[in-house]
Amino acid sequence: MSKNVCPKCQGSGWDRVERDGVEGVVRCECLKGSRFERYLIGANIPRRYEHCELDNFDNPFQNRSTDIARVAAEKFVAEYPMPQPFGLLFMGPQGIGKTHLAVGIIKKLIRQKSIPSLFCTFPELLKEIQDSWNPVSQSSEMTLLEPVLNTEVLVLDELGAQKPSDWVRDQVAYVLNYRYNENKVTIITTNFLDHGADPTKEDRKNDSLSQRIGERIRSRLFEMCKTIKMDGKDFRAEIKQANHHF
Repeated sequence: MSKNVCPKCQGSGWDRVERDGVEGVVRCECLKGSRFERYLIGANIPRRYEHCELDNFDNPFQNRSTDIARVAAEKFVAEYPMPQPFGLLFMGPQGIGKTHLAVGIIKKLIRQKSIPSLFCTFPELLKEIQDSWNPVSQSSEMTLLEPVLNTEVLVLDELGAQKPSDWVRDQVAYVLNYRYNENKVTIITTNFLDHGADPTKEDRKNDSLSQRIGERIRSRLFEMCKTIKMDGKDFRAEIKQANHHF
């Protein structure tokens, strides 16, 4: 027998069982494992983040907002799906673990609840759309967008990182409005804050999230996602840099 064939179902996908003296078949456990692998591959998680789990999320600076964000991520997975679907918006400076948490969420949803999920870095998606655009037909664009629009749970990483323009805002609006109307759950990370969110800092030196994606879409995100504000030191600059040795 091939090592790749399940010894319980002999590759059929059905396992014979007997309950109360009646024989029958049920779906074999091997299918659950293979489905997890298919969903994980289909999630398109970059190799850089393949190690990310909620269980190995680190908070070396003992930052309270980071702890709160991790607890919110764990609670989100535990309570999914909610009666009224909503996502999460992780908002804060670079290098504090926003993407790690987002990836950890979808990996746990796939593993524990078999939820189809997809990771997408928004600037890369925009570049792919631009590179594939056909002036005669928009079929290439729709082929790229179809999984982004229709996956059950979407991680939209680095929202607002691209230079704002009417075309960029149109793409943001199209994706988020579609998912909003279809009650799809979206988990978002962004380095941009809301102006006035921290009056002790000169936050108006930088663009706000509204300036990057538009006031109307920012308003929609308040309804689509629970905002999780994170702050603290850049983990990559403080810790990862020190680990580079010749």
